[in-house]
Amino acid sequence: MTAIVDCPVCRRKTEFSPANRWRPFCSERCKLIDLGQWAAGDYVIPGDPPDPEQPSDASAVPPTRD
Repeated sequence: MTAIVDCPVCRRKTEFSPANRWRPFCSERCKLIDLGQWAAGDYVIPGDPPDPEQPSDASAVPPTRD
């Protein structure tokens, strides 16, 4: 039996199976809308703010090859 889920964007019922290439979305349009929302920062994963006293991995400089 195939699961039927609500599209996360438009809430249309859609099949969650390999036959639906856009799963869990109902269409490419909804998939791209969701991607745009992530890129715009509309979705945020909660967490503690970074500690300014702790160096981040992003500022680490990779070793050079001699």
